[in-house]
Amino acid sequence: MTDSTAPGRPPKARSRTTARVAAVQALFQCEQAGETAETVADQFTRHRLGGTSTEDIDEGQMPDADFRLFGMIVRGTTVAQDRIDAELSGALPEAWPLHRLDPVLRALLRAAVFEFGSDTPPRVVINEYLDVAHGFFSGDEPKLVNGVLDALAKARALQTPDTDD
Repeated sequence: MTDSTAPGRPPKARSRTTARVAAVQALFQCEQAGETAETVADQFTRHRLGGTSTEDIDEGQMPDADFRLFGMIVRGTTVAQDRIDAELSGALPEAWPLHRLDPVLRALLRAAVFEFGSDTPPRVVINEYLDVAHGFFSGDEPKLVNGVLDALAKARALQTPDTDD
């Protein structure tokens, strides 16, 4: 069996996780700099995604990111942000309204909620964004991510009619 991964590069299977990390960073940048999703996605695609060496990673590049997924999350999240924010506001603890969250945490939750509407199973979305949360936070934030996303996934499952009748 051969390993198609070059030394120092993450396996291709993680290209979707890398895309999600980049999307959270891009959404953060959109909010903080007031830039459009198109502008930020273009900047990331040209300057941060697709590095190939360890030096590239050290310089902030993200090798092997799934470009399609990255663009879908960034553009889709910004287009649906009002709906996503309303959904998140209903799931967050009353003491922690959306505007009080750390901006990176807010971007992460928005991206995850957007992905609930994709073909990716909710359990996969939750697990992926928990991994991303652990990469950004060392406190209780991953627990909040897990709780909020789990509650939203359950609420969506109750709203979806069973089509196996």
